[in-house]
Amino acid sequence: MFVVLLLASASPARRRLLEQAQIDHQVMVSGVDEDQIQHSDPAQLVQLLAEAKASAVKLKVDQSAELTPSIKAVLGCDSVLAFEGEVFGKPRDEAEAIARWQRMRGRWAELHTGHCLMPPSFALSREGGAAEMQRTCVTTRVLFADLTDAEVKAYVASGEPLQCAGGFALEGRGGCCVEQLHGCYSNVIGLSLPLLRRWLPLC
Repeated sequence: MFVVLLLASASPARRRLLEQAQIDHQVMVSGVDEDQIQHSDPAQLVQLLAEAKASAVKLKVDQSAELTPSIKAVLGCDSVLAFEGEVFGKPRDEAEAIARWQRMRGRWAELHTGHCLMPPSFALSREGGAAEMQRTCVTTRVLFADLTDAEVKAYVASGEPLQCAGGFALEGRGGCCVEQLHGCYSNVIGLSLPLLRRWLPLC
């Protein structure tokens, strides 16, 4: 039986990454209330969120008579930006996005993405045993450009920062506002493609 990846995320950016990498997939939104999951360590937080999303979708698949014959491997992901010990998810409004950018400009931050892959029950490992759930956090360091106040306000006015963890989209206009990256590029967009290559049989 061919296993199609089931992405437990509503993120268009994550779906575009999978499409560009030609990884066959479908999408099922988890419905997890992210506000109910808290942790002081951002790397642990995204890992908990990723696992919760994957678990919720896997449960839907297991309980669905329609989906059971074509069980999917489920991938849950979640991202946050950590800056000076503070976790930045999506800004609540333009004022918060502007204030964050005025703090972050010219500085380094860490973009953490939690990944959790739950294989179907019939899947086998490379050694022939039952495949196990895999989970990890991938971290990429980001150096933001030293934007002027006018540049910050113009970028926030575009609306893009309000849709993204950390208040920027590397694959969009935010790419002009990032000077350097240390680590995985696609991780900043929403998931680590090199990690998926190690986890999934792509050939």
